[in-house]
Amino acid sequence: MTDLHPVKQEIFDLNRGTNTDPKGFIREVDTYRITDFGLYMARGANHPRFGYLETWLLPGLGLRVNIFHFREGINVHQDYYVDVAEITTDPSGVWRTRDLYVDLISVTGTPVDVLDIDELAAAASAGLITAEDTETAIETTLTAVEGITRNDDNLMAWLSRLGITLDWADPDTITLAPVE
Repeated sequence: MTDLHPVKQEIFDLNRGTNTDPKGFIREVDTYRITDFGLYMARGANHPRFGYLETWLLPGLGLRVNIFHFREGINVHQDYYVDVAEITTDPSGVWRTRDLYVDLISVTGTPVDVLDIDELAAAASAGLITAEDTETAIETTLTAVEGITRNDDNLMAWLSRLGITLDWADPDTITLAPVE
């Protein structure tokens, strides 16, 4: 059974240095960096499973690429967690995402896992997402899976072939936020 929910939305406010998560909590951001292909964000997270989050928003691809820095004892086998999303920006320095339900789990060298297609279908059937957004989500997913697969199951290699080089924080310099 799928947990039916409206499209999750987030706000990335560069001027305020904040990230408003899908539940409306405003989080302080450690780093924002804009490139010609997207936006990098890094911030602490008081989540019980992970204590730090790094994200790249890639509007041209409709992807949000994440690294979750998990807490000790949490064993998750993933290099990157990728959300299929609509990403928009405005001149005031605010970026917004609308999560289009589908997620990809990328582990370099192994086939990409596609998650939550059932959520996308249920949301479309319930009218929580438009037919156009559903089509966009499917096309974006297929493009990403094909690109990753054709590059030896390597997300970073595929992005590099597209002229996109993502850089990440040195894990030894990250301080996990405490759980609240």
